[in-house]
Amino acid sequence: MSAPAMQVPLLDLKPQYRVLKSEILTALEQVCDSQAFILGPTVKQLEAEVAAYSGCSHGVGMSSGTDALLAALMALGIGAGDGVITTPYTFFATAGTIVRVGARPVFVDIDPGTYNLSISELEKFLNHECKREGATLAHKASGVRLKAIMPVHLYGQMVDMTPLMALATEFGLRVIEDAAQAIGSADGQGRRACSIGDIGCVSFFPTKNLGAFGDAGMCVTNDAQLAAKLAMIRVHGMEPKYYHQLVGGNFRIDALQAAVLVVKLKHLDTWSRARQENACFYFGAFGKAELTRVISLPEALTGARHIYNQFIIRSPKRDALRMYLSARGVGSEIYYPVPLHRQQCFAYLGYAEGAFPESERAAAETVALPIFPELTREQLQYVVDVIAEFYA
Repeated sequence: MSAPAMQVPLLDLKPQYRVLKSEILTALEQVCDSQAFILGPTVKQLEAEVAAYSGCSHGVGMSSGTDALLAALMALGIGAGDGVITTPYTFFATAGTIVRVGARPVFVDIDPGTYNLSISELEKFLNHECKREGATLAHKASGVRLKAIMPVHLYGQMVDMTPLMALATEFGLRVIEDAAQAIGSADGQGRRACSIGDIGCVSFFPTKNLGAFGDAGMCVTNDAQLAAKLAMIRVHGMEPKYYHQLVGGNFRIDALQAAVLVVKLKHLDTWSRARQENACFYFGAFGKAELTRVISLPEALTGARHIYNQFIIRSPKRDALRMYLSARGVGSEIYYPVPLHRQQCFAYLGYAEGAFPESERAAAETVALPIFPELTREQLQYVVDVIAEFYA
């Protein structure tokens, strides 16, 4: 086969860096000149700006999105004998952090259109698979005390939080929003991801819409007491210095990462609009090519702000399609090929194959296409043309 007519990577961060290089290097130099590498004023600035951007009063910078989830669970006192309801169709850290605090992930299936936690399945689960024991809500099958729900705003679109919060209130559950892929997304009422539950968690992993130069994350909340507890947890439960009120961890965000993110945050809305425009182009081009009879495009909820961290399609012969795309210079990825309930390390939870059919179907059928802001219309059209060739 001859060389591909065009190269369209799944993600290319170099164009973004070239535009911001001078400003970022200046910001990094200022941190180096100050020698304030641990917490400090740059971190405080980022915390305030991300909290405000997310519609929250408080931000607590963390060393990663994973550590943000872990600290949030610790702040809510979730541990051994407790259960946390979440989705089996997400990145490993969602359930992994639940296990790390000694609790048990309890899965509920996803909505096939949005890939987010299904509210109807959640309602059925709470009403039929749980029982009240005084003030405690117990999961009948495992016997754990259910303490919280961890909805994941997957691929850049929020879970339908209004009915979820109503169920959380009815059943006495705390809510941790996993918004690792969804900073700046909003629901139909204009509420931002992370602003609705008890604590919201974001990731600044380099591939995210707002990415650092390494691992970084943040917890945001509207609860001042939770914010203070989170701030202690990230420094080994210490307040004041060398006096430890609880056992925390070393979850601090680096000032160098904060400096990069302060520069980038000013451009995030522009990048999000570009992703939305690229998604709109895909919708039109796939429709024009009559491919919507073959593949399923992502479902964007009416009135909501989808920021398209990923652009996910369902496709017959998904693995063969990926090979065809790769041979023609188009990058793609599978998020996620194995749902969490089928991962080897979670076999002890006892979920059988077929327990969550929509999550398993999504794992078998979905593929992510290039969507990053700097893509040209020619590149986007090339992706559509290659897929059309495959199905022809």
